[in-house]
Amino acid sequence: MKKKVCIRTFGCQMNMADSEIMTAILEKEGYVPCDSEAEADLVLLNTCAVRDNAVQKILNQLDQLKGMKRARPGLMVGVTGCVPQYCREELFAMSDIIDVIAGPDSYRNLCALVSKASRGERVSDLEFRSTESYADIEPVRKEGISAFIPVMRGCNNMCAYCVVPFTRGRERSRPMSSVLFEAERLAEKGFGEITLLGQNVNSYHDVDAKAGFPVLLDAVAKRVPGVRIRFTTSHPKDMSPRLIEAIGANTNICNTVHLPVQSGSSSMLARMKRGHSREEYLEKVGMIRKALPGVTLSTDLISGFPGESVREHEETLSLLRDVRYDYAYTFCYSVRPGTSAAEQLEDDVPESEKKRRLQEIVNLQNGISRELFQADIGKVVEVLAESESRRSSSQLMGRTEGNRVVVFDRVNYLPGDIVRVRIEEATSATLVGSPEV
Repeated sequence: MKKKVCIRTFGCQMNMADSEIMTAILEKEGYVPCDSEAEADLVLLNTCAVRDNAVQKILNQLDQLKGMKRARPGLMVGVTGCVPQYCREELFAMSDIIDVIAGPDSYRNLCALVSKASRGERVSDLEFRSTESYADIEPVRKEGISAFIPVMRGCNNMCAYCVVPFTRGRERSRPMSSVLFEAERLAEKGFGEITLLGQNVNSYHDVDAKAGFPVLLDAVAKRVPGVRIRFTTSHPKDMSPRLIEAIGANTNICNTVHLPVQSGSSSMLARMKRGHSREEYLEKVGMIRKALPGVTLSTDLISGFPGESVREHEETLSLLRDVRYDYAYTFCYSVRPGTSAAEQLEDDVPESEKKRRLQEIVNLQNGISRELFQADIGKVVEVLAESESRRSSSQLMGRTEGNRVVVFDRVNYLPGDIVRVRIEEATSATLVGSPEV
């Protein structure tokens, strides 16, 4: 009888893509994916270490598995991804039910690790492999509308708050040929949207093909002209005129850019080691908006970074007013041991003040989003239907090319259809409408 594996994924889109790669590797060794820990022979928690509570979240999950492990001693439990790479073998001491830990570059070795652990030894593989991109592995994806293609891994930026360089290693890019092949396969399988992924996706570079990210993006769009193309995450330093030109030259590249800024204050950005100032960031925004009429923008923001003054916080609020993002992912700063901020800067903004500032950011952004979304009332937009609405099976949910979520009456449409929807209502997060007759 074939063994079953259940993978639980935490964190970012890259982790989701990694789970699909692990599934492919395990299937080749005879494992069958399942959705329930109760029927699994192997449970893997694929983890993210970006936030302060990441380790605690995984320990809570492991606690929930303890009874299952006691009742079924043959059950193997592994923790993969960034948390083990960050905590290393100390993770074993945090939970006695962990049999295997493996970092993001170790997935090819999973089956060997599990086999060894089944003989009673707790095992780990946390080696960084500077050339590993899993380019030759076709991920196992569930049927759906959207798919991720990781085009590069790792990060060479050393932002003061971030653990990614320590958990994912140095940047390395997949050959452009393998990305194009995978995009073609996805188009053949009926996927309507592809997102090209990387920790800093626009620093992609295929040395042999002499191709940077603008060349790759353009090539993917032209290779699968009937598929929507997105990409994330961009670093402002690599947002070039050539990249903007590639977006504008291809109608199937979505007219939206996620451009993390983290703070609206140049002095804060310098302490964060972001490599750009507020003024330079706004120049990039201006370049994007001039070349791409109607483009939607989104960002990431951190409140309460060490030393943040009230004035610096106010500069972040003024940046929101100046740029007018569609939406923003917002976080309170949390200390991550090993980063330069943890080692060199005092975490001197009280937690209550971090939360107060965060709420100000959220309230302002919600107001801006509501105004932008309400401006769409009366317009007809093209929506890629993705799934049933959570609230009603009589409605579908999808997104515009600008990444705005739209809920609309199902009529006779199915997920995967491109639907022209007339917008009738709007909140700060969702557009609501009816298909155009």
